[in-house]
Amino acid sequence: MNPAASSSTAALGRAAPQARGYAERNVQYWRRNLVVCVFGSFTTLVSLSMLLPFLPLYVRELGVGSQSAVIQWSGIAFGATFLGTALTAPLWGRLADRYGRKPMLVRAAIGMAVVMSLIGVAHNVYELVALRLIAGLVGGYASASTVMVGTQAPRERAGWALGILSTGALAGNLIGPLVGGVLPGWIGIRGTFFAGGAMIAVAALLTIFVVKEEFHPESDAKPHARNAAAGSGSGARRPDYAVVAALLVTAMMVLLANMSIEPVITVYIGNLGVGAGQLARLAGVVMACSALGSMLTAARLGALADRFGSWRVIVACLVLTGLAMVPQAFVTQWWQLAVLRVVMGMTLAGLLPSIGKLARQSVDESSTGRMLGYLQSAQFSGQVVGPVIGGVIGVHFGLHAVFFATGALLIACGGLARWAQRRARVPLEP
Repeated sequence: MNPAASSSTAALGRAAPQARGYAERNVQYWRRNLVVCVFGSFTTLVSLSMLLPFLPLYVRELGVGSQSAVIQWSGIAFGATFLGTALTAPLWGRLADRYGRKPMLVRAAIGMAVVMSLIGVAHNVYELVALRLIAGLVGGYASASTVMVGTQAPRERAGWALGILSTGALAGNLIGPLVGGVLPGWIGIRGTFFAGGAMIAVAALLTIFVVKEEFHPESDAKPHARNAAAGSGSGARRPDYAVVAALLVTAMMVLLANMSIEPVITVYIGNLGVGAGQLARLAGVVMACSALGSMLTAARLGALADRFGSWRVIVACLVLTGLAMVPQAFVTQWWQLAVLRVVMGMTLAGLLPSIGKLARQSVDESSTGRMLGYLQSAQFSGQVVGPVIGGVIGVHFGLHAVFFATGALLIACGGLARWAQRRARVPLEP
């Protein structure tokens, strides 16, 4: 064999890993990284949501006197984290495209572990709100996990992988309030925050030592031909911004629908004849039911999106969720509302994995982190806006109107998704 030819072949072999795309190089790591991301998303969301049962008590402990002020400051403190995440998710997504996905995971885990522990030594309600805001600004482990899993998983398994990741996050939101109802009685309110920080620190260590990533800034941070192998030409593919906007609006509607009734759900259950002694506990159960329903179907609906198409799943889930909202306005017993919230959660679960898969495929590989960051920002915006809209509608038009208005918005969003599906010039999925 010609030595020059042999040398050339060897050089090409050495260059091959550099020439491969990010997803292709990291396909061997995506399963192990998914496991760590699910655990990390679970622990961080447990830590963030476990303060729900005792947040008003902590606000009172920090010197707030009147009941109205306690309610107001509790709402501000709770929403501050989601506001912070909505503001910075696109920035972290952009940095993930530039420097890699793993550094963003490590940054989020360490930042949240430190801030969560600092919340336990807050001296007044202003420090509490500021630290909750900082937790959102520097944290966002679940958001960073979505970027990593969404860019590493094979296209044909992306919906399933994002569904599994969503299940871990939903489980954290479900378990967190239960932990928060028990742990302060054992170690105190401030000790509970330290325990939350310790849980996130474990996730940080796993992220540092277990998560693997091959990231080459010189190639991965630059636009390139996505489909060169398929002969689609050169240059980065320009997204259809109208379709992308429809995806972002739909992502916002997912959490808006879920959170719209949260501010008034306790009052609504009280109107169903539930006694004051059981009201808080049963309200917590009903609130958790939507997360329980989503846990049951998130992975399965993600797999259906891989098999039958994400657009079909999105349109069907939006319409079904909108229809599931309506009978909630006519319940006469709290358990009926709980069952309907489970059904609603089961249909909601198919949206985020499908939207995430489409969002990943709508842009060049070098921009997927930024795109998924915008997607996370839209979701958390819905989590901030949903309670506000639900509260305003409930006050001015009655509690039943919240269900009608939210259901109508979801069905209208289903029409928007159908329009976006038809508009898409190039199929965004196989």
